[in-house]
Amino acid sequence: MNKKVFDLYSKYYDLIYSDKDYKAEAEYICRAVKKFNPEAKTILDLGCGTGKHDEEFCKRGYVTTGIELSENMYRIAERNRQEISGTVNPPDYINADIRNVILKKKYDVIVSLFHVMNYQTSNEDLISAVKTVKRHLKPGGIFMFDFWYGPAVLQDKPLKRFKEISNSELNVKRHTIPDMDINKNTVDVNFKIYVKEKKSGKVSSFEETHSMRYLFLPELEIIFSSNKLKLLHTEEWMTGKKLNSKSWSAFAVVKHI
Repeated sequence: MNKKVFDLYSKYYDLIYSDKDYKAEAEYICRAVKKFNPEAKTILDLGCGTGKHDEEFCKRGYVTTGIELSENMYRIAERNRQEISGTVNPPDYINADIRNVILKKKYDVIVSLFHVMNYQTSNEDLISAVKTVKRHLKPGGIFMFDFWYGPAVLQDKPLKRFKEISNSELNVKRHTIPDMDINKNTVDVNFKIYVKEKKSGKVSSFEETHSMRYLFLPELEIIFSSNKLKLLHTEEWMTGKKLNSKSWSAFAVVKHI
């Protein structure tokens, strides 16, 4: 993943995803934690973005640390952290690369959410991220992540999309144009963003490309097993259904052997 991804996008990230139900997603993750590692107390979030999931984990009593590559996203997470300080034990954030970060502690649970693992588009990047998991996971600990499920992506290929969202100050229009490479199992998600300042009427725009790699279970099993991790469970994200050709977003639980 390129460090400059999210450089411009980050400024409008929380507005664009203001309709994302972080609370429900955190509850879903916490149910999985209770099922697969009920004694867990600590969580490491690889690719934490602006920290919205981590805030929810902290509200539920977990001691949480978030790792974020983008400096801009990290700064927003820190700002959000200050806003919740005093109400809960806030998360700690570290501006670092999940492919090579080395911390001085291990965790009961590691998560990587909102398709962060799909941003690891090369074999080297994906393996490096998994090695980070192995390095920081306690024996018996679990790693949980959501991801674009390859069979569903091939069955229902990505399409052009449009999203418009506003707050009291801004109107943001996002055009999404995918460019798929089936030989590399990747999709370049090309964003064109138009931002209108309501007070002045000024309109600005920018473009940003996010490269994503859709994943298949056999390749994940090979990568995890070669790092002494076991792919323990998979299901459709948020529904709990068995993965199928319509399950664009999948969820996996991996255990430290």
